[in-house]
Amino acid sequence: MVQAYCLLLRRELAGALPPSAWPAGISLATYQPTMAEAVHQLLEAGYRAGVGQVSALAVWRERFERDPEYDPQLCIIASDAQGLVGVIQCWTSAYIKHLVVHPRAQGQGLGRALLLHAFSVFQQRREGFVDLKVLEDNLRARQLYASCGMRQVRREPVPD
Repeated sequence: MVQAYCLLLRRELAGALPPSAWPAGISLATYQPTMAEAVHQLLEAGYRAGVGQVSALAVWRERFERDPEYDPQLCIIASDAQGLVGVIQCWTSAYIKHLVVHPRAQGQGLGRALLLHAFSVFQQRREGFVDLKVLEDNLRARQLYASCGMRQVRREPVPD
């Protein structure tokens, strides 16, 4: 079996950040426990292409809402007229756990807007940088992250 790898990426937050350019019709909200099922469904839809994974709803919700780094203000949700189309779930340690855009909203700049918005939120919290991990073979995500100024810190094997 071939070993899979992930990359730890980092974005320094000193200086000016590019503004978020939101696609038309997008509204933002922060996580509320009543949104758990819809957010989880969005994460599942985003990961169906095999470039990530999310636990079953009950497990995900328990781990998410009870994590010591949980802050509902750091789970930013984008919606349009049809429902949820994007989510960026972050931890208080300036770490991005999930960034997912619904397949029907991909290619419109929503992922970039969510990512830049999260950078801004962490900068306002006086964080020096923000980190995330991405699967090495997820080239689309890696291109997005690089275009937003993220740089590789290290490469590590994905645990079995």
